[in-house]
Amino acid sequence: MFRLDEFFDLEGCPIPGLFDNVQYPWEVLAQISALMEKLVQENKSAYREVAPGVWIGAGTTVADTARFHGPAVFGRDCEIRPNAFVRGNVIAGDGVVLGNASEVKQAILFSGVQLPHYNYVGDSILGRGAHLGAGAIISNFKSTKEAVKVRIGDSVLETGMRKLGAIIGDGVEVGCNAVLNPGTLVGARALIYPLTSVRGYIPGGMICKGRDEIVPYLPR
Repeated sequence: MFRLDEFFDLEGCPIPGLFDNVQYPWEVLAQISALMEKLVQENKSAYREVAPGVWIGAGTTVADTARFHGPAVFGRDCEIRPNAFVRGNVIAGDGVVLGNASEVKQAILFSGVQLPHYNYVGDSILGRGAHLGAGAIISNFKSTKEAVKVRIGDSVLETGMRKLGAIIGDGVEVGCNAVLNPGTLVGARALIYPLTSVRGYIPGGMICKGRDEIVPYLPR
């Protein structure tokens, strides 16, 4: 029903064996704090602490106006730009960009993820090289306050989670001001048009132009 290899090749995954003991990838979100502690303890020489419970790797730069609520771990050569907000339980790989007025919490970001302008990412996993255009938002909480369900085709998976954003595969491009609704799945190298509201499952290698218009991506 759910194939991990349709989303991630696991290159650039910040935690070795991240999905080894779970059935679905969103199950690891509840384990972030423990995973982070283990990561830092096993690689202490690779990180320095820049705020209480916030660790960064070599070459990572932090703007004076960035704000942190730990715990969080960022790998090497990341950019945490002015007015970025890290709101706890974040694990990021190498070369991640967290930009102006972007906020992230309870999330795992593979290497090369870019959240450069006015983005919100909560309770989500983003694969290697995924990019959110300016103003793109990952919504993690239903207005009805019900537990989030994940839909793949005609199947509905009960997550039991009150908050769950999106599982975004490697190389996904999300256009400016798009909104990914709670429980959205986007396969590797899919494209989401600007200003779209997305829910459910977008297969890898497709373009989502709107709720009822999903077509193959044919690079020129």
